[in-house]
Amino acid sequence: MFEIKDKKVLNHQTVQMDIEAPLIAKSCKAGQFIIFRINEFGERVPLTICDADAERGTIRLVFQTIGKSTTQLGNLQVGDALTDLVGPLGHPTELTQYRRVCVVVGGLGSAIGFMSAKQMHVGGAQVDVVAGFKTKELVILEEEMRAYSQNLYLCTDDGTAGFHGFVTDKLRELCQKEPYDLVLTIGPLPMMKSVAEVTKEAGIPTIASLNPIMIDGSGMCGGCRLTVSGKVRFACVDGPDFDAHQVDFDELIIRNRFYKEQEARAYEHYCHLTKENRVHE
Repeated sequence: MFEIKDKKVLNHQTVQMDIEAPLIAKSCKAGQFIIFRINEFGERVPLTICDADAERGTIRLVFQTIGKSTTQLGNLQVGDALTDLVGPLGHPTELTQYRRVCVVVGGLGSAIGFMSAKQMHVGGAQVDVVAGFKTKELVILEEEMRAYSQNLYLCTDDGTAGFHGFVTDKLRELCQKEPYDLVLTIGPLPMMKSVAEVTKEAGIPTIASLNPIMIDGSGMCGGCRLTVSGKVRFACVDGPDFDAHQVDFDELIIRNRFYKEQEARAYEHYCHLTKENRVHE
């Protein structure tokens, strides 16, 4: 069992949890992920590790409560425990050879990109972070990202905080001033596709951390397959990081929509049962 040590609600749809997992905390690196199950009947859900404290023996997860399993996870409290927590999975992000890097994140991608930005900043690299959100109320981890970057460029679609516009607008502006050694992008697939288009034009190597549908995390199910450089790859064992200029984003966007209807039904069913249970209490 993996006990929840701390919990913090970041906004109406985002939760941060520190979970006791000493072996994972000791060995995990930036870019790697875990797969959790709430209980023995729960589905397997991947989440990228936001941060880790080896001395305390905890890992930090930041997630949105937008489906059945993540809502169940978000409803747990300090002292509750998860049945399964497997990891670290996936290849760590290769970061040591870069001196000037831009980490471009969108929404929940801020939690995924934070550990990479932190690792590079501590290692002596100049790290700029471009973080995009729909509106000010959805901004997360602003102070944490600011602490581990030379410059944090906050962007909002509606202009309620920071730069008024998309991350690609700010990235294009920055690339014109002085090229980066690398751009690392994490966030919604359409955003990452647009970032790759900007950096390809600028001639800057770019890594995309991908989050396709995943089930077993061992490469056996094939659910997380995608096309990179015209070849089939599996995000759980070959990734989750790939050359953003070689990823078939259009195919991946379509694949990630396959189970939207089933996911919505499962969430609605869970909410209905939860409401009924409250009525009978």
